[in-house]
Amino acid sequence: MNYEGIIVGFATFLIIGIFHPIVIKAEYHLGKSCWWVFLLFGIAFGIWSLFIDDLVCATITGVTAFSCFWSIHELFEQEKRVGRGWFPSNPKKKDRKS
Repeated sequence: MNYEGIIVGFATFLIIGIFHPIVIKAEYHLGKSCWWVFLLFGIAFGIWSLFIDDLVCATITGVTAFSCFWSIHELFEQEKRVGRGWFPSNPKKKDRKS
């Protein structure tokens, strides 16, 4: 039996599930100005995936890279969701524009 597809699918599910609260916390504490951190990690994971010989590990690393890239978009969307009142805003942040 070939379990690689199930492993990659499960890892992708976990990675997406992990990034969701990371984006929420990052926007709450740092605002959208931390987008470049996701960019740097996305580039690093993308480059790293190019040098991994194992297909499953390279795929999971690539999924992590593109989850970082997608998180940049979600960070800006999260700010809009906070502005709509769907998520709490950080009262300590003064640069919040609703």
